[in-house]
Amino acid sequence: MQGTTKGLTDRSLVALACLNFFLADARDGLGPFLDGFLATNGWSPMTLGIIATLGGVLGMIATPLFGAWVDASHRKRMLIILPVIVVTGAALWTLASPGNASVFGGQSATAVVGAVVGPALMGLTLGLVGEKRFSQQVARNEFWNHLGNVASLAAIYAATVAFGMKGVIGLMVFTAIAAVLAALAIDPKRINHDVARGLAHDRGLPGPSGYSVLLGSKGLIMLAVTLMIFHFGNAPISRLIAQDFSLQLGTPFRTTALITGISQLAIIAVALAAPSLIRRFGLASIFAIGLLALPIRGAIAGSFTDFAAIFPVQIFDGIGAGLIGIATPVAVERILSGTGRFNVGLAAVMTVQGVGASFSNIVAGSLTDIGGYGLAYWVHGGVAALAFAAFLIGRDDIAPPKKIDVGAAVGR
Repeated sequence: MQGTTKGLTDRSLVALACLNFFLADARDGLGPFLDGFLATNGWSPMTLGIIATLGGVLGMIATPLFGAWVDASHRKRMLIILPVIVVTGAALWTLASPGNASVFGGQSATAVVGAVVGPALMGLTLGLVGEKRFSQQVARNEFWNHLGNVASLAAIYAATVAFGMKGVIGLMVFTAIAAVLAALAIDPKRINHDVARGLAHDRGLPGPSGYSVLLGSKGLIMLAVTLMIFHFGNAPISRLIAQDFSLQLGTPFRTTALITGISQLAIIAVALAAPSLIRRFGLASIFAIGLLALPIRGAIAGSFTDFAAIFPVQIFDGIGAGLIGIATPVAVERILSGTGRFNVGLAAVMTVQGVGASFSNIVAGSLTDIGGYGLAYWVHGGVAALAFAAFLIGRDDIAPPKKIDVGAAVGR
């Protein structure tokens, strides 16, 4: 039987955990190391902002198309495997020759193919465990993903000390191969593709609705707007911190590993606590805490220039990004339950939030050129007040306390 919770083998869940662990490094290529690496190779904050914006715009265009593809596809494992291969190749090209072609071309390819991984992984998860266990499994995914991030960061720190750039390259190849093998280890017969797209046919709800369900869902629109504002404020701060201290210390990989590792440890703690927090306080409270962490983060980053400031700054990053990252797919699944459009709905939200994240990078670059890193921290941290206000306006629609029917979801 093709199921979600019944008959689910331990092998598939273990493989899903391993996939999340190794995707931490394999899905983003150079990821947080890109800015520090290029900054120490003479690239300016403004140019780095343009690169990040270009990648964000390309990913924004590709994401909704890929979300619809994931909904329709019965080969969700391959929609993770192929991007991992392309992203790894692009990262190796950039490391070997950090010129215009490799940086712009490689990051463009990474943005486009990387846009399918998020929806594919969420669809795969929902298809394996079903809607009742989805929020718990999303938290587990986040735990393993960020544990993988910490392990990867520690390994990169050690590898650069021992082997230099060759160590980084070896680790990238290893994690890519491991991610591919983990995806292949998931039993495809255990993926319920109807449930994976949010079609809860076992509850007697209607079949897949048209794409108008996205525009007709007030909750989905309010969620997307809130996250667009949040990511406009939050997205550039870690990049700017990596650039700032990589230039000061002259060790881009080791410095970025330490900076990023702090936030990843905080996210792991958040992932462990999130399921019980959601059950006890509700989804809306989790969103509120996550949104409020950003202005505190920006104020600390803007007030202190010592390296020690990265500890509270990145801890608040872990709290905010961790809670928002877990709460978002749970909210989309609740809002669109029974429509059969979960993956395209999640992709639509990711697209809109990508607008904020993408264009914030070029704004952050401009602010840094005008008034230094401190000005950028204050401005982007202050944006959180608007995100929190947007959430308060639509909180009942964004984070419904329980499953809602299709009519409510589309405003009928």
